[in-house]
Amino acid sequence: MRRTKIVATLGPATDTPETIQAIVDAGVNVVRMNFSHGSPEEHKRRAEMVRVAATNANRSVAILGDLQGPKIRIERFKEGKIFLNAGDPFVLDAELDRNAGNKQHVGLTYKKLPQDVRIGDELWLDDGRLVLRVDRIEQQKIHTTAINSWELSDNKGINRRGGGLSAEALTEKDKHDIQLAAEIDVDFLAVSFPRTGDDLRLARRLMEEAGGDAAIVAKVERAESILQPVLDDVIAASDVIMVARGDLGVEIGDANLPKAQKMLIKRSRAHDKAVITATQMMESMTTNPIPTRAEVFDVANAVMDGTDAVMLSGETATGHDPALVVATMAEICEEAEHNKQVTESKHRVGDEFKRSDEAIAMASMYIGNQMNVKAVASLTESGATARWMSRISSGLPIYALTPHPATCRRVSIYRGVYPILLEGQIEDAKRANRISVEHLIERGQVENGDLIIITKGDLMGIDGGTNMLKIIQVGNHLEG
Repeated sequence: MRRTKIVATLGPATDTPETIQAIVDAGVNVVRMNFSHGSPEEHKRRAEMVRVAATNANRSVAILGDLQGPKIRIERFKEGKIFLNAGDPFVLDAELDRNAGNKQHVGLTYKKLPQDVRIGDELWLDDGRLVLRVDRIEQQKIHTTAINSWELSDNKGINRRGGGLSAEALTEKDKHDIQLAAEIDVDFLAVSFPRTGDDLRLARRLMEEAGGDAAIVAKVERAESILQPVLDDVIAASDVIMVARGDLGVEIGDANLPKAQKMLIKRSRAHDKAVITATQMMESMTTNPIPTRAEVFDVANAVMDGTDAVMLSGETATGHDPALVVATMAEICEEAEHNKQVTESKHRVGDEFKRSDEAIAMASMYIGNQMNVKAVASLTESGATARWMSRISSGLPIYALTPHPATCRRVSIYRGVYPILLEGQIEDAKRANRISVEHLIERGQVENGDLIIITKGDLMGIDGGTNMLKIIQVGNHLEG
């Protein structure tokens, strides 16, 4: 059973019920709706297709809504594109008409950029393909020199090497899209370019005011957001961290990305938060039927580092065979999970626990790792106990049993956690034990004589009430 979860981006290539069903059947756990593209009607229609496909497959599939954030871009060229040679002068002009770009200058979507940059700064356009050095600033004009030769076309993004641009994380469009996300009832809401935890806390408040209850995903994309104390503030304010390697790589340099990725995964897990590794993981499969070996290594290394999920972007949104990409990524994850380091952990050994449900979760996994236990069954309301369990590297499958469909979808992103939807609340403890074991037997995960661990609360139906751990032998479970 694959423990690492897969997030797949929806787009034109997945815009039929048959294709959505195919990627769900191939193993997608979470679908991503990129609010940078598509209309509200398209997003609503896609959400409905996902829910139908998940029902058909008898699986829980979560929906992640991804806010566009402050896209700092150039405007448009009269002829659609230009070519700059190394050494050419070029002006970024915040006052220029949006369609008046030419070989000498181009407009800006972000009008405060002249106030944010300094002489000597490097501005990276089109994901770093073209680099401009800032020579001088005259009011709203940034005079630059091209460092390398490259073609430049409409609406390309701008990053400053080293970060530090002051654009607010939530734009007016994002605030409207939060309303849409609440209407769709997304399970996760991703915030692009958060500067501090306050951006994430604002997104959570706006989501709640809109009537939604989505978990908040922090997309780590700014150079300054991986520095202390900002990083811990961002982690504390979010439920999930996304290692968004595209813009982050431009700001800190691609050579620094592997170290940053490992640090972010480790730090997120240490704070008991889930983590997604994203951007260009299988990009060659957008057009090719097989990945490059470098991509195979990339996905496998993220798995061995402890990521909860790996994400596909253009590979499924615009690729020629989205289901094949998902199936290929799933196979790579499963093979990587056979590595010994993926099943061993000393997470929080020696820590003091302040909550009974947290202590029960940790104890369950350490007992399971030291005994011949086949599975852990966690009866849960919110999924918190299963999340804590999933922070400990182990080969043990963790089953989150809950009567709440939303909780089933929420835990779908946690590494090694498999949701099971119960029919109604179970009040009797002995009946809860029996039902838990019967579900695992039905799935072929246990048989007579196997040991399993069951966790639950004295008062079931209470969020945070887990305070019991029981080791049961299958076959004797009818006795209580």
